[in-house]
Formats: sequence, C-alpha cells, structure tokens
Amino acid sequence: MSTTVVSVSRLVELFKEILEDNFVEVLVEGEISNFSKPNSGHCYFTLKDERGQLRCAMFRSHARLLRFTPENGMQVICRGRASVYTQRGELQLIVEGIEPAGIGGMQLAFEQLKQKLAAEGLFSSERKQSLPEFPQTIGIVTSATGAAIHDILNVLRRRTSGLNVLLRPVKVQGEGAAQEVAQAIADLNLEGNADVLIVGRGGGSLEDLWAFNEEIVARAIAASKLPVVSAVGHEVDFSIADLTADLRAPTPTAAAELVVKNREEVERHCDQLLMRLGRVLHGRLELLRLRFADLQRRLISPLETLELQRQQLTDLEQRLKRGIIWAQQVQNHRLQHLAEQIHALSPLQVLARGYALARLSPQGKPLQRVEQTSIGDMISVQLGQGTLEASVTKIEPEKNAKGA
Repeated sequence: MSTTVVSVSRLVELFKEILEDNFVEVLVEGEISNFSKPNSGHCYFTLKDERGQLRCAMFRSHARLLRFTPENGMQVICRGRASVYTQRGELQLIVEGIEPAGIGGMQLAFEQLKQKLAAEGLFSSERKQSLPEFPQTIGIVTSATGAAIHDILNVLRRRTSGLNVLLRPVKVQGEGAAQEVAQAIADLNLEGNADVLIVGRGGGSLEDLWAFNEEIVARAIAASKLPVVSAVGHEVDFSIADLTADLRAPTPTAAAELVVKNREEVERHCDQLLMRLGRVLHGRLELLRLRFADLQRRLISPLETLELQRQQLTDLEQRLKRGIIWAQQVQNHRLQHLAEQIHALSPLQVLARGYALARLSPQGKPLQRVEQTSIGDMISVQLGQGTLEASVTKIEPEKNAKGA
C-alpha cells in the first residue's frame, strides 16, 4: 500500500481549503483577550471560553464599521469565516462583524462614549451656558424637510414676532449626517449672528437618531460659544447631544417653547413689573416728599440770614467802637500820668521853689563847682522868673568838699 507524501505547506493549504469551503460564515461566542489594534487599523485578538481559544483577525475595512471599541474581557459574538494562517499552520477566524453578547453594539457604543466624555467633563453643569432672555436671532440645525423644522417655526410664530431664524439644513441620519451637523454648529458660531442654537430632529429608531450620538457632534456642541438647546427625537429618547448641550428639550416643539417666551407671558410679566415699579416709585416719592417738607421747615429764608448777619455786623461795629473809645481813654490816662511825671521832674519846677541855675556867660554850661569860675567872670543866673547877669567878685569853695 503506497502513501502519497505531501509537503507541510501543501497539507496546510488542504486544511485551509476544507475549512474555508465548509465554514464560509460562522457565529462564535467567546471572551476577548489579547486585543490589539496597530497603526494599520486591523484588529487582532483571541476569542476564548473555559475550554479553548481561537485566534481572530479583523481587517481594517470591517473594523472601521464598528460602532463600539472592543475591549479585553468583553463577551462578544463574532461573525466570520474559518481559515488557517499558513505561515504558522494555526486555525484562525477572519472576523467580519462583532456584536456584544447580551447588549447591542449601538448601546455599548453609546455607553462607552458617554463614559469617555463624562470623564473629560463635557457633561458638567459648570460649563453649561444660560439661555438669553429675549433672543433676536435663533439658529436651527436640522433637516429642511422634516417635521421638526415645521413644529419649531409654528411655535416661534405663535409665541413672538419680529424674530430672525437662521436655518442650516443638514442630513439628520445616515452616512455623513454627524459631520454635517457638527459643521453647521461650527458655521453658525463663526458667523456669530445667532443668539442661541436649536440642534435636533424628530423621533425615530436608535439607528435613525445615531448621528446625535457621534463624538464629533458632542464635541462641536461643547465647543460652541453660543448656547445650544438639543431637541433629538421624542421625550423618551436620550442622546449624547442631550447630555452635552446647555439645555435638553424633550421634543423640537418644546425646544422652541424653551428658547422663546410666550408673548402673553411676557406681557403679564411686564404688567407685574410695572405694578411693582409703580409701588416702589410711589414709596420713594412719598419718602422724598416727607424729607422735602422737613427740609422746608428747617430752611431759613435768605432775607432772615442776611438780617441776622447784618445784626451781627452791627453788634461787632458797636463792640469795636467801644473798644476804640476804651483804648483811647486808657492811653490818655497813661499819657496824662507820664506828663505829670515829666512835669514834676522839670528843672523849672525846681527853680519855682527858689532855686537858681547859674551858667558862664554867654549861656555856657551850668555851673556846678566854684572852681569853674574866676574873679571877674560874667555869669548868667536863671531864676524861677527871669534871668540875672552878674560878675564874680568873690569865690568861697565848700569847706567840707573832698580834697579841700
């Protein structure tokens, strides 16, 4: 009995043909481990359970269609075809699709993106902006033909007038919808004409609303300098855009009602403000009236002030005159006293008491000693009344004079 000898590569090729012909599409459930995604974009991992494991490869063309990120430990169902990796002769699964076991891929993608953006703070209340009280221009990002735009416009027309609307029509589902929504938000911010933005669409399935669960839309909303109101689907629908927006409206109609106040409500509010203002003004005026009356009572007439000042001036004038007279009297008294003192010390007074003043003629110095004269000198003698001219005939020095 002869046996054909085959090469290793041939045998591996035969195994590969058998597997690929008989296992064209299989569904395999297991746990992901050793997951890697190099720069090539392909995904490589091992699918395992408690009794075995299988190497898997998912090429870039299929990996880019995944709505979630596979992770180690994740229980999944892989769809693909069985094959053999000829270089190592290993059984492998060429994966064309992956779904989480027990939960949809979209739901998982939603949860993964939600956790990621929450960790970055995109949902925090601190970064959310308040809506303007009375916007003049509203930017709307939605489909131009959907029911949402008609509902929004009907509410705006009913609740106010003179409002400007900037519509940026976009695809709201399907390929490229998320990119169009994000670009429209950025364009309205760049133009800067709107006061607030409404972003959304009418209801639909999770697949229909998926554009508003894309990361590019969430980041465009977070980067918006204009306040953003999200209005995606119906009240029960909740999207990533709702979490990121400054305000979430359950429906497009509710979004329009939140952005624009009802005209009747505004008028009632204005009436209430006018009544409050009237009460405040009345109270202020009454207070000012009472203060004015008090000031009026305390106010002195300018004529009275002038009269008071004139009286004060008269009093000061009289006090000044009395002061001058008193000062004059004091000075006169002092002058008289000094004159009396001078008069008492006058030589004439001495002469009047019988004394005489002798001088060498003609009118020399007063004589104080006999030694100042000689026999025959002419002297002038001044009496209390009159003057005598005499000749010295005899000189008698004072006997008790010093040096005599």
